[in-house]
Amino acid sequence: MIPIDLRSDTVTKPSPAMRQAIANADVGDDVIDVDPTCQRLERLTAEILGKEAAVFMPSGSMTNQVGVRIHCKPGDEFLCEAGCHIYNYEQGAFAQLSGVVAKTVEGKAGVLHVDQLRGLIRPHNDHLVATRMVTLENTHNRGAGKIQPYDNVVGICDWAREAGLRTHLDGARLWNAFAATSIPEADWARHFDTVSVCFSKGLGAPVGSALAGPKDLMQEARRHRKLFGGAMRQDGIIAAGALYALEHNRARLVEDHANAKLLADAVRLAEGLSLWPEDVETNIVIFRIEPKLGSAAEFAAELKGQGVLSLAIGPQQVRLVTHLDANEAQCQRAGQVIIETAGKLASGKRSKVALEPAY
Repeated sequence: MIPIDLRSDTVTKPSPAMRQAIANADVGDDVIDVDPTCQRLERLTAEILGKEAAVFMPSGSMTNQVGVRIHCKPGDEFLCEAGCHIYNYEQGAFAQLSGVVAKTVEGKAGVLHVDQLRGLIRPHNDHLVATRMVTLENTHNRGAGKIQPYDNVVGICDWAREAGLRTHLDGARLWNAFAATSIPEADWARHFDTVSVCFSKGLGAPVGSALAGPKDLMQEARRHRKLFGGAMRQDGIIAAGALYALEHNRARLVEDHANAKLLADAVRLAEGLSLWPEDVETNIVIFRIEPKLGSAAEFAAELKGQGVLSLAIGPQQVRLVTHLDANEAQCQRAGQVIIETAGKLASGKRSKVALEPAY
């Protein structure tokens, strides 16, 4: 039985057509001169985001950290939502690499409102860090794919600009926000100085992210990419997969959202499970498990025994993420397994399965 892998939208494999594009990629030395395929990818990314330029990098962690680097200097502070990726999943790289500190603000499923930020800018004082930047994440990973309301984004970025702060968007799944709202990526991006986007999540490329913004900042970003070890030579080989994904896989993201709603419907029917948050907006489903059913790790292990791979993200929380390698029939099957597993555990029946660590 081939497992239905719903641990993340990063688990996708390149399609035959994408592999062909990779095999046929026209390449050059992107450090000494230019790689033509990478150049095409950067130009298209910038065009879609409505920015002057973009820089291709190996990962979203690097694009985010280069974004921090070009906006902040050692001793600066940036404001961010407490559950965001930059703060939680990048090893505090802003501190390790750039000497910057973070001020976290607790949002509702990752969503912030401008009123929560007013009054947080530090006064000019030799004893204090300097508040320099605001970051948002859209869609929000730990918020179960929550979309930042557009009016909130506008309000926060307008306030930041008036206060003299820089703005950065972690838009790893910005493509999903567009698919769900029909608000173009450029309309989301225009409120931010820099935007990070990922090609290896919902779009299904094997590797890569990009940072986009004004030309002068992107020239600076290339310098920091080199410093952080992200300058690549014949990177058209991997840029070709990202370029194919960008050209062919954006429109189909609505299918992932529909499949996520199938999983959410199953969770609603399952005994002892509850969605968090209740509304599923994009391709991420997070649900809580009542203690009578066991822990999240135990529940995930039971699902794995039935051919469904999930991710325990806390003591009582499990995450499912839909993607292009999990079709409607597979998600329907996964939903049925979730209902059956919850019912079995509620009745006290438990399999002898090995537990995997929760993340």
